[in-house]
Amino acid sequence: MRIKTVRPGSPLSGKVLPGSRLVSINGHTIRDHLDFIYRLADDYLSLNIEDQTGRKRRFRLENSGNLGLDFAPDTIMKCRNKCIFCFIHQQPKGLRRSLYVKDDDYRLSFTHGNFISLSNLSETDISRIVEQRLSPLYISVHATDEKLRNCLFGRRCLPPIMPLLKSLGERGIKFHTQIVVCPGINDGSHLEHSLYDLFSLYPAVMTLGIVPVGLTRYRRGLYQLKPVNRLQAGKLLDFIHARQNDFCKETGTRFIFAADELYILAGRRLPRLSEYEEMEQFENGVGMMRHFLSDFNRKKRYMKSFGRLNGSRIALLTGLGAFPIMKSALSPVTDQLDYRIDIIPVKNNFWGRYVTVSGLLTGRDLLRAARRIDKDYDMILLPPNCLNDDQLFLDDMSLTRFRAKLSVDVRVGQYSLVDTLREVAR
Repeated sequence: MRIKTVRPGSPLSGKVLPGSRLVSINGHTIRDHLDFIYRLADDYLSLNIEDQTGRKRRFRLENSGNLGLDFAPDTIMKCRNKCIFCFIHQQPKGLRRSLYVKDDDYRLSFTHGNFISLSNLSETDISRIVEQRLSPLYISVHATDEKLRNCLFGRRCLPPIMPLLKSLGERGIKFHTQIVVCPGINDGSHLEHSLYDLFSLYPAVMTLGIVPVGLTRYRRGLYQLKPVNRLQAGKLLDFIHARQNDFCKETGTRFIFAADELYILAGRRLPRLSEYEEMEQFENGVGMMRHFLSDFNRKKRYMKSFGRLNGSRIALLTGLGAFPIMKSALSPVTDQLDYRIDIIPVKNNFWGRYVTVSGLLTGRDLLRAARRIDKDYDMILLPPNCLNDDQLFLDDMSLTRFRAKLSVDVRVGQYSLVDTLREVAR
């Protein structure tokens, strides 16, 4: 691992220069950040460090819990699959390079909850997962029938998924799994077969999330797919709820959970918060809207106390999918306030009509909506998940540039609407 910074106060300060490489700790090769963290468990450390000239030095020191070293980012393990529904293949040219990176990295699955295929692992990778107890992992299964799974992943000879999950499960590794439903391909009897295969490995397989396929308008030359429609979404929910009842009686857990988008597509009420159990597929869009509603209902009484907002006009931009749910929650409350807050739906012109989540709204689409209402409001709140860590929208527009094009105050909201308003009122 290449050392990027040696912080002041580090026991290696003045002895090791940036650009050196940490080769091993206590004789164990250090390949990445996970290795580094895993090998810091011992009380005394023997570090083998190679400087930029190739000279190696050994440092022996007591482990204080903080070596004061910062490292260059790990190289991401790339995906070699060609999934017929891959969102990255549905992007236009000209976006920033990072948006075209397909990761299939078990380390990011463990640390960040990224879904991986388990199709690109070496025996060394598998041994490391077991040795370092990298659990739980998040696995994209999509189908347990091997012929169908090969089709979905665009590969000919994928390693069979069920034996691998079973083997890892027997060695203490647990999983959260997902199936992206493509109508007419892996739904119906195929979905039922995959569900019971995965449930047979419970509790190693802890949950299964069912997510509708996401299609953009940039699918020219790709596999012909259809979106999940209202009727299909309703049938999927009926199937999922029936299986949840069966599994709950048998094991005490519902095991299978539907993405929020299915409830929105079907026009169904969201389950109660408790029905999502531990919310273990939250980042997969399972339970996000219910969490928002529960948080809002619990805190909405405080909205009357934000006196500094009195007379203010606030617009909250969101995607078309979340709009009806957020509007129905907020409407009964707004008449009781001395300030105005409106939910404004934003159409996703960039990705197309089938993409309705706020997290995939681009700067230009949000700006188009904001310009239409610029003079009607004192403040515009953006969705909390529309920017990356560098404050860039998906189309590379910066938040600074976005704000410069409007005459109104622009803020980025939090996942809690009431907490956002509290912050604005300070």
